[in-house]
Amino acid sequence: MAKLFVIPSEAGSGPALPLHAVLQRDLNPFLERLAPSESAWLKATAFGAKDGELAFLPGADGALAGAVLGLGKGLDVHALALFSERLPKGSYRLETVPPGFGGTRAAYAWIIGTYRFGRYRKRSGNSGEPESPRLVVPEGVDAAAVTRMAEAVFLARDLINTPANDMGPAELEQAARALAMRHAGEVHVIEGDALLREGYPLVHWVGRASARPPRLIDIIWGNAEHPKVTLVGKGVCFDSGGLDLKSASGMATMKKDMGGAACVLAVASMVMGGELPVRLRVLIPAVENSVSGSAFRPGDVLPSRKGLHVEIGNTDAEGRLILADALAEADNETPALMFCVATLTGAARAATGMELPPFFTDDDTLASDLIDCGREENDHLWRLPLWRSYDSAIDSSIADVNNAPDYPLAGAITAALFLDRFVTNAKCWAHFDIPAWVDRPKPGRRRGAEANGSRAMFAVIARRFGREL
Repeated sequence: MAKLFVIPSEAGSGPALPLHAVLQRDLNPFLERLAPSESAWLKATAFGAKDGELAFLPGADGALAGAVLGLGKGLDVHALALFSERLPKGSYRLETVPPGFGGTRAAYAWIIGTYRFGRYRKRSGNSGEPESPRLVVPEGVDAAAVTRMAEAVFLARDLINTPANDMGPAELEQAARALAMRHAGEVHVIEGDALLREGYPLVHWVGRASARPPRLIDIIWGNAEHPKVTLVGKGVCFDSGGLDLKSASGMATMKKDMGGAACVLAVASMVMGGELPVRLRVLIPAVENSVSGSAFRPGDVLPSRKGLHVEIGNTDAEGRLILADALAEADNETPALMFCVATLTGAARAATGMELPPFFTDDDTLASDLIDCGREENDHLWRLPLWRSYDSAIDSSIADVNNAPDYPLAGAITAALFLDRFVTNAKCWAHFDIPAWVDRPKPGRRRGAEANGSRAMFAVIARRFGREL
């Protein structure tokens, strides 16, 4: 787990240095408010407050006296992460920050700017983490709550960034157990052939070709009398595509195919750490989709926990299969709210790109809450329709449903409609088709893993069943 660098006061290595963040349109008034020497320095160095432009302010003795960050048009409210990414070690305080960038957003941005995935990097000299700059917590910010949220995001990023040789179903189970143990949660795991005996045939069939046994990870936490909130996350620890083998380029980032599982663990960490008054359940079907003599085949017809039979149109559409069994189990409890999170389709990426994950729900109020909370948390989501006219596309001529219909369009929607067939009782539910990956780095979001939607989902849960953030 990455270390977090915030401090509650100006204690530490000398007085905290002032930091300023300025929009391009506000540059001239900002320069007029600065000390004449600082204003002259910024003008002499042609500081223009362009997006990501960082200027260091020199003191009379030549030492660092502060820094100014350009925000350009102000499109990224987490741009202040550049401070903790690029400033030298020391203590700092925010002095000038535009509306919408300060407070809790600034504290969270600062912390995510400290994230590094250094597990496999050899460091010369000492073996510890490099010392990062520290921020005086802005007035009115709940530092503990912000830290919990960042820790949860870091947990998801670490799990997703870890390569598949070190993050298989067993290692994912260990991570889930460690999280549950930290918060006095219960963990139940059904592994290998026991999945058939316990009624999870799709999880077993997808994972059976791997030497690493498949399993269903089941976490329960909280008071049984509280509203039931259930999170279901896709845990495909590596996806070769099965017998419908992916290309080499298609497999390149498939360590992230357990991103849905990582994200629901992040949400669970926030919920449990914040002690929200809910009865939380987390279900993670964890498998590796491999190739061997026992692999499931295109054209097979497989039973499911719900009793529906699934014709296999493509073995590379395995995520929806394992989720179907987990959703059927979750749905039996009639949860008040259920979220399903998965790196499910390339079609979702084609529709909304890597930065704006789509979600699907029939509940207009839930959709509005998710969009509002996503905007507030800068964890944006976009609603796509569960368009029922496409439902016939997943029909099968020999079974109840086909996992990969012979229809080249609307792939994210037909995948969501497939999952919807396994949910009949939940009072309110949504499915998220996330990339779990950053392909265009931004402040605090390096190329690699990302916990898409986790903060927005937690915000909705807190708003509905706990407390306002």
